[in-house]
Amino acid sequence: MGEMGLQVIEQVLPELRESRQIDLVIAQAENVTEGRGISLEDFKRLQKTGVDFCTGGNWSLHHEDIIPMMNDLEQPIIRPANYVSGTPGLGWKYVATAKGKVLVASLLGKVVGKDADKLIDNPLQVIDRILEEQKSVEHLATVVNLHGDYSSEKVIIGHYLDGRATLVAGDHWHVPTADARVLPKGTAHITDVGMCGSLNSSLGITFDSVVPAGVMAFKLVMSSKLPVLNNSTPSS
Repeated sequence: MGEMGLQVIEQVLPELRESRQIDLVIAQAENVTEGRGISLEDFKRLQKTGVDFCTGGNWSLHHEDIIPMMNDLEQPIIRPANYVSGTPGLGWKYVATAKGKVLVASLLGKVVGKDADKLIDNPLQVIDRILEEQKSVEHLATVVNLHGDYSSEKVIIGHYLDGRATLVAGDHWHVPTADARVLPKGTAHITDVGMCGSLNSSLGITFDSVVPAGVMAFKLVMSSKLPVLNNSTPSS
């Protein structure tokens, strides 16, 4: 998340890859450049640290200079596969590892706020289509990333793909969930992987920029004249 997240990756990842003998590193690149998408410069910066592949979310197309990379099958970065037809970029690609190819797909779930009403295709139907189309291609593993606000969606897709994907990881909360596990049919799953960014912040955003807005919103709600029910039956 932003510059601080980039610095964390630069400081931690190289040694971590070496000490753990990690074959593949996939980064969710939704909020890398000042919290909004990822620029070409920061994409290359992540690659230098040892990131092999980048998935995306609702900010994926914010920086125009990264779109040619998303259009190129040979470049290890994608945007959500369930954007509507005609959207720039690709939603799945293969990445090579020392042990074989890995299929990586990015999906967008329900996102609240400014993107809540944006039209997207059904993520479950889209991933079904991708897996069906790629079943004849030999590959070592399949990784699916769902970027969304609702935990229910991120839990459901894990079970929906159990036994068909190697790993299903959710994100967008910026706070990791304590439910990483292997599902009954062998798929590794976590509802939300969290973020790399500032600990003492509001999900990577400075408190100074969000607290005043939150206080004002609370005051507006509390000062509203709301009707009071005086003739309803008390609940037991």
